[in-house]
Amino acid sequence: VKNMIEDSGTDEEIPLPNVKSQILSKVIEYCRYYNVSPLPEMEKPLKSANLAEVVPQWYSDFVQVEQEMLFELILASNYMDIKSLLDLTCAKVASMIKGKTPEEIRRTFNIVNDFTPEE
Repeated sequence: VKNMIEDSGTDEEIPLPNVKSQILSKVIEYCRYYNVSPLPEMEKPLKSANLAEVVPQWYSDFVQVEQEMLFELILASNYMDIKSLLDLTCAKVASMIKGKTPEEIRRTFNIVNDFTPEE
């Protein structure tokens, strides 16, 4: 988006065909808050599966959304090149995985186990 604005200015419409309006609203909400109170650098790997122990409360609450929206936020932040939002949303997914068995992870993300017993 930044490159598009630099190339053509702010008078033209910027197409975002891969971002739904509901997701774009969340991205704008994030950017407005981030502009006032930037997300501190996150420690990696995450020290806790509880994201509220890793990032400020507002950011933890922001990614407390349905999985579908979380994954769409990941795609949108990647598409729009918003690194801090991409880091936050990926950290949320990492916190959902941290400390879980493969079977628990499959259940969390509705992943079908297609391994044979031998595998």
